[in-house]
Amino acid sequence: MPKYVNERDFPGAGKLSTAELQQIAQKSCDFLRRLGPEIQWQERYVTDNKIYCVYIAPNKDMILAHAQQDDFPVTSVAPVRRVIEPTTAEALR
Repeated sequence: MPKYVNERDFPGAGKLSTAELQQIAQKSCDFLRRLGPEIQWQERYVTDNKIYCVYIAPNKDMILAHAQQDDFPVTSVAPVRRVIEPTTAEALR
């Protein structure tokens, strides 16, 4: 199943408390349960003013449907074409 990364502008995201992040995560999980098992949230990366979310889903429309349920808009959604990591460099040697 395809993997997607979405970007959300969220001023002050890096200053959110643990309790606030837990609340955001719970709300997201509630929406995901309603959408069904086809969409899976893998993780989110919180930076100072943005949140990047990684999902597995059959299509971009499902990611956008999930995003519409949240209080902060999605700036972009992009399919992950490939994943590289440190061991990728070893293949070149």
